[in-house]
Amino acid sequence: MTDDLAYDVFTRTCPSRGTLEHVTGRWGCLTLGALREGTFRFNELRRRVDGVSEKMLSQTLHVLERDGLVYREAQPMNPPRVDYRLTQLGREIAEWLIGLISLVEDRMPQVEAARESYDAERAAPDAT
Repeated sequence: MTDDLAYDVFTRTCPSRGTLEHVTGRWGCLTLGALREGTFRFNELRRRVDGVSEKMLSQTLHVLERDGLVYREAQPMNPPRVDYRLTQLGREIAEWLIGLISLVEDRMPQVEAARESYDAERAAPDAT
């Protein structure tokens, strides 16, 4: 690690790499983005993050809770009720992620055009 920074994600052994992976991985990013909308029960969150399996959502919530980004509140009811919401740190990170998500969504026409161009160039017969 460098003298100027306590953490340097570009250093192999830096613990921030794991957190960055949890936050920017597909399910972590989508889970944090969904929780930015409010408090969810597990199945509500699973429906909101379309396509995530129960097992993957459970694993994602565990690592995000361990990283201090998600708060899990179990309420003693019958049947038990568990709610998930963002912590203050989770809200800060989710705000940045929503900006990135919005940018990607807004630029998808350019991305799709680039993909089409790329694919067309690769599909063209070699002119040599």
